[in-house]
Amino acid sequence: MSTSTPRLRSLGLDPDTGKEALAVTHPGGLLEELAEEHALKAAAVLVTVVGAVLEVGKASDAELAAFVTPLHAALEECVGIMAADRE
Repeated sequence: MSTSTPRLRSLGLDPDTGKEALAVTHPGGLLEELAEEHALKAAAVLVTVVGAVLEVGKASDAELAAFVTPLHAALEECVGIMAADRE
């Protein structure tokens, strides 16, 4: 868990509304743990989807480019989790 300052994090989608659930997480708190779990699961799903698209090998450059922003966001979140664990 992180020793950094509190920050706004995603906890996933609300199943009733379909809206993203956000929370201000505090270092070492339950909500931070839930946010980290969500981030890692989301990254794993994204890796699976991108891997499947690359395996087929028929995606256009535009289709592949659509993955850049979500891949960057997932990587940034995972790196943040790893860095916080080292603090």
